[in-house]
Amino acid sequence: MTTLNRGAHVGPEDKGRSEPTEAADVEANARLTASAGALLFVLLALEGITILRVHRLLTLHVFVGMILIPPVLVKIGSTLYRFVRYYLGDAAYRRKGPPPALMRLLGPFVVVLTAVVLASGVALLLAPTSLRQSLLFAHKASFLLWFGATAIHVLGHAVETTTIAPRDWVRRTRRDVRGANARQWLLVASLAVGVALGVLTIGHVGSWANSTVLIGR
Repeated sequence: MTTLNRGAHVGPEDKGRSEPTEAADVEANARLTASAGALLFVLLALEGITILRVHRLLTLHVFVGMILIPPVLVKIGSTLYRFVRYYLGDAAYRRKGPPPALMRLLGPFVVVLTAVVLASGVALLLAPTSLRQSLLFAHKASFLLWFGATAIHVLGHAVETTTIAPRDWVRRTRRDVRGANARQWLLVASLAVGVALGVLTIGHVGSWANSTVLIGR
């Protein structure tokens, strides 16, 4: 957020002035990461509901799973950007500091398991029937590991996410850092691409469901 020297006069021309570039970049990255995290939380909650009745909600399960892919890439990209800037010695990111040690250790596992869960789910729809049993096992096993790791990850970042995510969406704070519109449109675009992917793949659900390999059998 914008930091002013104590005692400095704040005139009308100062209102809405953005932070110095380096600090603003850190804040912009934090906002994008938090907003993407909040969006993913909602989508994952919906996906979790479909798992409870996956036989009846298989089409919705697949559709939401495909929607998840682009926002996941946005979240990974923004997190990786912070990681690279920090370890390259960027002064502003160094001042912000790294995430807690547990979150840093858990992060790579969350990324890898997320990739395995999503990739195995897509492969289940497109792979030959002979491979589906193995892919189904990989999908289920990776999901169980992913769920445990992600639960810790979400809880560890819950306060940060709920604090930072609204800043680009609330009029009072969105102008503090430039690029709010761009970050919003990036998330909207990721949703649109996800919906398009979902529409393109749900046609494969019927043939998959009619095969001998069904979840729970």
